[in-house]
Amino acid sequence: MPLGGCSSLGECISRKTIPYHEDTGHRFHEEGVWNYSTMLLREDLGLLLLGARDAIYALDLNNISHKKASVKWEVPEIKQTECIKKGKDAEIDCKNYIRILHTMNDGRMYACGTNAFDPACAYMSYEDGGLTLENKEEDGKGKCPFGPFQSYASIMVGDDLYSATSMNFLGSETVVMRSSNVSIRTEFKSSWLNEPTFISMAQMPESEDSSGGDDDKVYLFFSETALEYDSYSKLVVSRVARVCKGDLGGQRTLQKKWTSFLKARVDCPVLESQLPFVIQDTYVLCEPQEPWGRCLFYAVFTPQSGSSELTAVCAYRVSDISALFSKGRYKNPLPVETSYVKWVMYNGEVPSPRPGACIDNEARKQGISQTLDLPDRTLQFVKDRPLMDEAVLPEGQGPLLVRRGAAFLRIIVTRVEAVDGQKYHVMFIGTESGTVVKAVNYDGKMFIIEEVELFPSREPIRVLKLSEVKEGQQAHLYAGSLSGAVQIPLATCWRSLSCMDCVLARDPYCGWDPKTSKCLAHLYVQGKLIQSVKEGDASLCPAGGPVKPVNESVWLGGNLKLPCAPPSNLAATSWQRDGLPLPPSDHLQVLPDGLLIFGATASDADHYRCLSLERSHARNFTTVVADYRVTLSDGMPSLQAQRDGQSLAGLQAAVGILVILLTALMGWNFYKGYLPLSCKNKDNGSTKDSRYCSAPHAQLEDGKNHTGQEAGGRNGENASLHTVVLSQNYPDESDI
Repeated sequence: MPLGGCSSLGECISRKTIPYHEDTGHRFHEEGVWNYSTMLLREDLGLLLLGARDAIYALDLNNISHKKASVKWEVPEIKQTECIKKGKDAEIDCKNYIRILHTMNDGRMYACGTNAFDPACAYMSYEDGGLTLENKEEDGKGKCPFGPFQSYASIMVGDDLYSATSMNFLGSETVVMRSSNVSIRTEFKSSWLNEPTFISMAQMPESEDSSGGDDDKVYLFFSETALEYDSYSKLVVSRVARVCKGDLGGQRTLQKKWTSFLKARVDCPVLESQLPFVIQDTYVLCEPQEPWGRCLFYAVFTPQSGSSELTAVCAYRVSDISALFSKGRYKNPLPVETSYVKWVMYNGEVPSPRPGACIDNEARKQGISQTLDLPDRTLQFVKDRPLMDEAVLPEGQGPLLVRRGAAFLRIIVTRVEAVDGQKYHVMFIGTESGTVVKAVNYDGKMFIIEEVELFPSREPIRVLKLSEVKEGQQAHLYAGSLSGAVQIPLATCWRSLSCMDCVLARDPYCGWDPKTSKCLAHLYVQGKLIQSVKEGDASLCPAGGPVKPVNESVWLGGNLKLPCAPPSNLAATSWQRDGLPLPPSDHLQVLPDGLLIFGATASDADHYRCLSLERSHARNFTTVVADYRVTLSDGMPSLQAQRDGQSLAGLQAAVGILVILLTALMGWNFYKGYLPLSCKNKDNGSTKDSRYCSAPHAQLEDGKNHTGQEAGGRNGENASLHTVVLSQNYPDESDI
């Protein structure tokens, strides 16, 4: 029984597993529409914009099962025909998958779709309860991927779209691009991007309170095939890159290209794995009133090529990433022989201004006020050496959470104030099996509160979004998958029915209310609630009343199951009989969810109790889960025993039916004469022909039928003097 849910590497257990149920949360799905993988929260409009295949929906933010408006964005027939002629699948590839949804400064929305391998973008507005897509479409190349399975990332900064995706039909030309009045992009060089998989983008306001007059940054997370390692096979590594918001490109060198594009390896070291884990998603969390450098990038990682069964979460401080780019060393490509390039740490002189740096006060002192003024030496340096030598390491030099099982795909992190006044970071992690893991970090130790199944088909979660907490309203989590979208509340306190269960859940959202005897979300309740998130001290709970015994009965030789489900995955159950530990017995079998009395005897009528033991940081807590008084019943078995003994009863019934069928079959054969009978005469022992014998009564020579009693005489002697013998129906000599 693991303490706090994590006992060793990868052995982190969710305290509770909530199976799929339609009532888990609000759901949305429209018949014939698939791939609900793009979301935009418009809390100013009370809407969740949901992008799917060939459609965009405006859903009620408080209940997404209520559709307020929708707009179809389907591919014209002529464009679909062109897509098919290029060898793409009509039902999969040649559709319009909505991939980009962003809010503009004027309140309109910017949407882009794959458009049958011809990406297109358009402006969209929501007015008077209707969703309108403007007819004028823009070219979406470099903004939106061509196909449904190509990777991408994007962010809207002001009215400028920063995007990372493929630039051509084949997906071989990948770019990181800014679409604005001055559009710039990355170089088509493998040292810049080498078979990348784009993950996410985020803006950091690094110009705020900057003593050096620095610029804002846009960070990009992705994975790519590494060039810096000697390997016979392709080795994928995780990266973080960043560009400056004010970058205008170079005057001659790097014209209309990024002058500030730098990238570094991102490590999430999992000791069991020899190959680096691959990044899948990130989420940036900033504390209010805290400087941008204190922000954290939370990221989920999975192993590559099935090298491990583990999956992990790491966190990175933005200030550490920024410092690596502004002060770290570069890697230098060193040609070896004719066809191989070895990447080593650069030890030469670094030009000034620093390659890849934003325009700051130091540059301005040199008369450089924009990137167009940068000298060619600086630009050529960063063009040839965009990779940093050092790697970005996580907070604590290791992962926050490592778990064995379904891979982590998406992550959202929010900050919650508990009853003790402290604020904790709660993670909501979407997995490839369609579940959401709710976990929290207490003083460096992870605790998984619950894991909820959101989709019946256990399909991967493609997108997660989080609504902000508003006064008097509960925040919600929104998850999208191939088949639909689900909305669930962040606080699920009602699942705890006792004070001990509520406190041992260690959920910072929840506390036990002694007045109402309910587990409630403390942010919306006036008064003191019982909560112990760090220790899980259930001794704070008032003494509960005894569990009311349940009377059960079982017939002699019958079976009875006494149910007892553990209150959590971290609890271990045990049984007592008449107040003492249950002794070993051949016909008392302890099951994971109860006790089975098999072939009951008179001594099994007794008092049985099921106890639950759960460990927390405070101590061990034991509680009575179930109490039974078992008695023997007269006559027919009780309904409960019949239910629990249905396996044995079913076997007995099957054997009985088989005996009846065999008896009927033999009777039919006797009647038809297929199986003749031979009779032995009681006087001389001679055998008569079977025609003189019949069943069930023996036919005597006088031609009368007699019962067994009559054949045996008045004294009741046995009538078996006529012995019935089965024989084959061969003709005897008299017949011949």
